[in-house]
Amino acid sequence: MSTTAQPINPGKLVERQQLALQDPDWVRWSLIVIALSFIGLFICLPLGLVIFKALSKGIEAYWEALSQPDTLAAIRLTALTAVVTVPLNTVFGVSAAWAITRFDFKGKSLLTTLIDLPFSVSPVISGLIFVLLFGAEGWFGDWLIEHDVKIIFAAPGIILATLFITFPFVARQLIPLMQEMGNQEEEAALSLGASGWKMFWSVTIPNIKWALLYGVLLCNARAMGEFGAVSVVSGHIRGLTNTLPLHVEVNYNEYNIVGAFAGASILAALAIVTLILKTALEWKSESER
Repeated sequence: MSTTAQPINPGKLVERQQLALQDPDWVRWSLIVIALSFIGLFICLPLGLVIFKALSKGIEAYWEALSQPDTLAAIRLTALTAVVTVPLNTVFGVSAAWAITRFDFKGKSLLTTLIDLPFSVSPVISGLIFVLLFGAEGWFGDWLIEHDVKIIFAAPGIILATLFITFPFVARQLIPLMQEMGNQEEEAALSLGASGWKMFWSVTIPNIKWALLYGVLLCNARAMGEFGAVSVVSGHIRGLTNTLPLHVEVNYNEYNIVGAFAGASILAALAIVTLILKTALEWKSESER
């Protein structure tokens, strides 16, 4: 006796597939609890402790710590370092991304590899390289001493070390995007009579603006928070070569808890602002797609 196969309802088939791919509720909630626990333990709790310690002796002691000459000098040097390094790395990042995504040339793969070099080299080693180059016993040390040019244990050395550490950030945000979007729109603009600069400012920049701003934001955050490379080349001279992260370390080692955490609160605020701007840029970028 033959039996006829019952037809399968397409709607029920889709529903079964969705249920098969959906995790049980206990799995989803377990993962959410684990994620929130890690965020609370390793992000929210340390940030809260920074604010608590900074204000542990009252708001007056907090403002007094921030108004100390050494603290203000550290803030100024940190801001100066970011003001110099971020624009230079922005120009480099756009130029490198343009060269890699729009031209074929010998050494292209080497350039791409070198851009990632600061990610694979310890910041301390990076700072040591600059000491070996520009220090008193370095390759250019005699010439620098002869011409009274000071790089190591001075602001130029700090800027150079920070420049090296942060130069991949803008380029690494732009290269994948420019490879994905291709050059059809740029070629169309050129074929319609636009000049190279007109094409760049009217076509390329609008297409990469959110990735560019995102890279600049990350570059600025790293420039202000860099510790390892700057520590090697700074010399830890109070009021002269201590950036804000180094100033925090010096105060903490001297048991100046309020001073250390007051400086750390500024870096924490910078981190929070960076996260907020990062989220806003990602949302804006997604909304325009």
